[in-house]
Amino acid sequence: MSRLWVTGYRSYELGVFGTEDKKLLVLKDALRKVLIGKIENGTDWLITGGQLGVEQWVIEVALTLRDEYPELKIAMMTPFAEFGNNWNEANQAQLASIMSRTDFHEPVSAQPYHSPQQLRNYQEFMLTHTDEAVMVYDLEVEGKPKYDYRAIEKFQEQHTYPLTMVDMEWLQESANEYQENLNNGSQFE
Repeated sequence: MSRLWVTGYRSYELGVFGTEDKKLLVLKDALRKVLIGKIENGTDWLITGGQLGVEQWVIEVALTLRDEYPELKIAMMTPFAEFGNNWNEANQAQLASIMSRTDFHEPVSAQPYHSPQQLRNYQEFMLTHTDEAVMVYDLEVEGKPKYDYRAIEKFQEQHTYPLTMVDMEWLQESANEYQENLNNGSQFE
């Protein structure tokens, strides 16, 4: 069994605010290619959180891959109970919908948010319950993922834990390839 943690930027950090945003189409295409590569190299569990952005998008992408890769299982682990309860109604509904389509979902902490320690415990849980990570993150463009990146770096000091970084250069190459495929009529949704 090989378990993959995928995390990265929140939607607002990438300026993505709708399902038809071209940036989102490119991001999902890049995530799809990364996931296929990982699955074909033995990943059978995708484990991620429920944050608006990369974490929810990668679940959406993984769900579309199930016909082709039925062995892929999807887990959503949220940092604490009642995660997302302070979001607007549309975002709460989106979280509930995505969560309902995963194979497993559970909060790491049974308590609602009350301390930053819960977030550190969540990182520790993700690191010790996965075999490698993919981050949509660029060291030159800081954001919330920097905390996960630092936790992974620290964990790597004591453990073999591969990290694949999908940075801005990778995303730009993906955008160029996506546009080229559109121009050639070979892009599919």
